[in-house]
Amino acid sequence: MRYLYLIVSLLLLLPLFAEAGTLHGRITDENGQGLPFASIYINETASGTASNDQGYYQLQLPAGTYTLEFKYVGYRAKNETVTVEEGKQELNVQLLPEVLNLKEVIVRASDEDPAYGIMRNAIKLRKYHQNEVNAWAAQVYMKGVYRLDKIPSKVLGIKVVDVDTGIVYLSESVSVLNFKKPNKIHERMISSKVSGQKKGFSFNQASEMNISFYDPLLKVQGLSERGFVSPLANNALFFYRFEYLGTFQENGRTINKIKVIPRRKNDPVFSGNIYIVDGSWRIHSTDLKLTNAAGIEFVDFIRVRQVYAPVAEQVWMPVSQKFNFEAAGLGFKGGGYVTGVYSKYKVQPAYSKPPALEEVEPAGETVVAEAKRTKKPKIILIKPKEIAPEEQQPIQEEEIFSKEVLLVEKDANVRDSAYWASVRPVPLTQEEVQDYAHKDSMEVIKSSQAYKDSVDHIRNIPSFENFFIRGYTYSNTYQRRFYRFDPLFDILGGPSILQFNTVEGVAADVRVNYLKTFEDRRSYVVEPAVRYGFSNEKLNAKLRMQYNFDPFKNSSVALEGGRYVYQINNLDPISPFVNTLYTLFAERNYMKLYQRDFGQLTYRSEIWNGVGLNTSVNYAHRMPLQNTTDFTFRKNDDQESRFTSNVPNNAELTDASFAAHEALTLTVGVSYKPGQKYIMRPDDKINLGSKYPRFTFSYRGGFKVFGCDVQYNTAGLSISDDVSMGLLGVSQYSVLGAFFWGKQDMRLLDYKHFNGNRTHFAGSYSGFQLLDYYRYSTNNSYLEAHYEHHFNGFLFNKVPLFRKLKWQEVVSLNYLNTQESKNYLELGLGIEHIFKVIRVDFVTSFQEGNKARTGVLIGLGF
Repeated sequence: MRYLYLIVSLLLLLPLFAEAGTLHGRITDENGQGLPFASIYINETASGTASNDQGYYQLQLPAGTYTLEFKYVGYRAKNETVTVEEGKQELNVQLLPEVLNLKEVIVRASDEDPAYGIMRNAIKLRKYHQNEVNAWAAQVYMKGVYRLDKIPSKVLGIKVVDVDTGIVYLSESVSVLNFKKPNKIHERMISSKVSGQKKGFSFNQASEMNISFYDPLLKVQGLSERGFVSPLANNALFFYRFEYLGTFQENGRTINKIKVIPRRKNDPVFSGNIYIVDGSWRIHSTDLKLTNAAGIEFVDFIRVRQVYAPVAEQVWMPVSQKFNFEAAGLGFKGGGYVTGVYSKYKVQPAYSKPPALEEVEPAGETVVAEAKRTKKPKIILIKPKEIAPEEQQPIQEEEIFSKEVLLVEKDANVRDSAYWASVRPVPLTQEEVQDYAHKDSMEVIKSSQAYKDSVDHIRNIPSFENFFIRGYTYSNTYQRRFYRFDPLFDILGGPSILQFNTVEGVAADVRVNYLKTFEDRRSYVVEPAVRYGFSNEKLNAKLRMQYNFDPFKNSSVALEGGRYVYQINNLDPISPFVNTLYTLFAERNYMKLYQRDFGQLTYRSEIWNGVGLNTSVNYAHRMPLQNTTDFTFRKNDDQESRFTSNVPNNAELTDASFAAHEALTLTVGVSYKPGQKYIMRPDDKINLGSKYPRFTFSYRGGFKVFGCDVQYNTAGLSISDDVSMGLLGVSQYSVLGAFFWGKQDMRLLDYKHFNGNRTHFAGSYSGFQLLDYYRYSTNNSYLEAHYEHHFNGFLFNKVPLFRKLKWQEVVSLNYLNTQESKNYLELGLGIEHIFKVIRVDFVTSFQEGNKARTGVLIGLGF
């Protein structure tokens, strides 16, 4: 009976499948030219689609009669009633330019453009329209196309290989997007297609594309750190001028076309046109643009086109969005677009009826004639009663919302061409069809050993920059094996093969980093290193091995051991290159070194979402080192060396020297980011952060066991976060407090050290810029705090020269309180983005309120 039921059910369902039809055609303008990304809205299903960039469209619909609304910004909408039958049907539609009527708006004040009254109403109702649904769900089709028109031969000394002009990335995806007040969101990607990567997963994210001009400040990740002011923001009149261009009729509604004009050229604002529905004062559609003048980064301009449509009574939602962009930099030139089509809406309205705006005359005045009005009438919003969510039928399960904002299904990339032909609402262009066919056929070739070896042959040719900036990597891509060598001199502050210090003289530090990766994103690293000092004639060697075994938890285990030379300050505050310069040319040996024979085991993993563990056990035989050379290029008239001893000066120790000894130490760090959101992909987990700061508990202890000589304990708690302040910029802060106990036997090596700096080259911007490297190292309680604010051009954009140079301002504050430093404070004022990458700071330090030092520092500030 069970099988008979299944057979009968299939027989009954077959006619339903057979009666599905495909409606296709082209949307053109008055001259017969295709209208790219025109919107097609289906009234009966509250869903829609869009044409491709040549004006062609297609719809998969069950048999029946439908009313289709064809819309394009700047053109009159057109309704077509069509009966869909089995098979393919063609329906071509021609749209005519909108005929604007300038007589339909009564000008009440001769000194003001009518657009301002319309926009004031829209601004007044912004929050209502922003919150007119308690929850909604929709299916979103996304397509991203990126192309290059010009390619350089090299970028920063790196050869550009295996990249052609034309389409370089083409991807499609279909997602189910869910939203619930106040800010719960979840996206499930059910299908994914990437040109040339049959096993790849798209990086499309519908939730990131879902921007709304009802938000007062629009933040688009990667475009700007400040965000952009919406034309509907409460303070929009301070940033925008508006010009009334006229009205047109659409389905019995009056649509106002408003020109959006920035008041100042370099404000973070849009320009273009916005369409407002008369009476309800909601957005009908947008055609707005951002340019370089608005402060966007990485692209020359971006154009945002949106079309809204009613999906329920008194509820309008976007049915299509498109972002066009063009970019040029580092010798590249290109552009592309991302388009999104929304369908199958389910909404839970927040209000029982639409709001009303009521005019109230100014008190104490009698209106005789419109032209004699001395004050504008006050507009009051009469807000309707809200519908409680519990009074409505839920449209999604509460369990769907969690810290996971995007889930890419494991089988999302196994859909065949028939599937995509049935769900793709926007037809592919001929170029896109050819790109899929070409790259899919080339995928086998590009995956072959012969092809990858030929590309590696070009990539592996060393260049001048390999020796002085970034090092050299020899790649065997087919076998997923990579060998990396440090540069001779790393002017950016990383490890260098050749260096000079007063302990070893000329030192050769040679290490080879061998990396082996696997298709499931596991990897392991083997890094042998050999170091020889030509002055002290000491040979050192060590080996590090690391296995990264769980990409979802970022888990790894590492084992390291040998004999090597390290800085006494375990934060490595001064780079080998900078120390070499200061030693040879300024006779300042800031780097203090010691030698250790050691073995260390390290483990790192995310225990739960937002909770990370980092722990290590280290056994070491630690030995002091002495200066063996006083060579310098600087002439010294008194013939006395200005080099200091390799024993640092410390305010808490009369003598900071130490004898050879054994140490067993344990380090544990547990970090917690409350509310951390993440993206779950079949091959990876991507953490996104949250609105809360990160809390980190740290412990370090030395134990007198197995003949070891040190014993102490220290624990601390830190809080750190990045805070966006909208147009004012971005702040970064960190605060760390800690204390010691059980201090029975300690060396300076075991003290808490701070990231100091005594050079004109900026050290870590999360550390101090004028503090001595060792003076205030402590084994007592301490408090350390750092604050930095990047204005992102908020002030400098007002200065024409700085605005043209794209310089940006930054301020910093660093604070330290230890037993000996008391209240130590640094205040800095800087300029960043000089020549795009240079940052210059003027810093002043204070000790107990008294001015201590000043300095000008230069560093990298991307």
